[in-house]
Amino acid sequence: MKARIVVLPGDGIGPEVTAEAVRVLQIVAGRFKHEFSFTEQLLGGCSIDRHGTALTDETLADCKASDAILLGAVGGPKWDDPRAKVRPEQGLLALRKGLDVFANLRPVRVHDSLVDASPLKPDRLRGVDILVIRELTGGLYFGQPKGRDRKDGHERAVDTLEYYDFEIRRVVELAFRLAQGRRRKVTSVDKANVLESSRLWRQVASEIGAAHPEIALDHVLVDTASMRLITHPSSFDVVVTENMFGDILTDEASVLAGSMGMLPSASIGESGPGVYEPIHGSAPDIAGKGLANPVGTILSSAMLLRHSLGLAEEAGVVERAVDAAIAEGCRTGDLGGKLGTRQMAQEIARRL
Repeated sequence: MKARIVVLPGDGIGPEVTAEAVRVLQIVAGRFKHEFSFTEQLLGGCSIDRHGTALTDETLADCKASDAILLGAVGGPKWDDPRAKVRPEQGLLALRKGLDVFANLRPVRVHDSLVDASPLKPDRLRGVDILVIRELTGGLYFGQPKGRDRKDGHERAVDTLEYYDFEIRRVVELAFRLAQGRRRKVTSVDKANVLESSRLWRQVASEIGAAHPEIALDHVLVDTASMRLITHPSSFDVVVTENMFGDILTDEASVLAGSMGMLPSASIGESGPGVYEPIHGSAPDIAGKGLANPVGTILSSAMLLRHSLGLAEEAGVVERAVDAAIAEGCRTGDLGGKLGTRQMAQEIARRL
């Protein structure tokens, strides 16, 4: 197979972890006789510094023309002024919207050998295998109007939470399709006791659930879901929710895996290239020190192989190599170990 992959290293530790994931993909290509080409572009703060915008039209066009996108992280203190008109995160949002990658898949699986890395009791973590599906191109992050003004002598900020039924339907239908190959349980998370958008979400989810009686559907308020993620995480199978709730809940769920550096994600649409990135941020405090955990990015590259390139066998090889390295005691600092970014990636590569 021939595939063209755009790499968006971004800011902070992004260039360090994406470099290791690219090396893993190159090893996979060599082993299975594929041809992967890699093109690097700017996104986020580094793009602001070079071009004055967090995502250029040229970079977006290059991403659209690719087979898949591997992304690091964006942002950092340099660009954190809340009054700034251009922010790194705008590039990430524009990329998602421009590619129409409306579903963000975030698997949360606890390795048996890492149960002690989590602050939760080991008995809470046994058997945890969750797939969170976050709606990615609607909700508060994209709704209009949005902005700040002055009203009645006071400064006012406005964000709009908006969803159309079709936006909800397509992501919930995806959740039901993916649940077919798992434990056949979907948990739909909303705030239907307060928000009109959540009442529409629950209505659409219920309609889809009625059409799939072989899949168990559970409606859970977001505050209850956040509690159950800590008290009974193994009760979840597939979780589907709106944009902001999914953003928050998956960061909380990273505690289960022992570190945010462990978790990958895939942002996909109905067609076109997907975007693959770890769920962690740019971690500017350790940027350039070779300390970042590359596992989340390497596992994201496995999702890239599976979802965008249709290479399930190759994806499984990468995932098993990660599992083997962790089971045999390989750890970066965030997991209580002493390996650096490159060393951890080399241990994984050895097991490919």
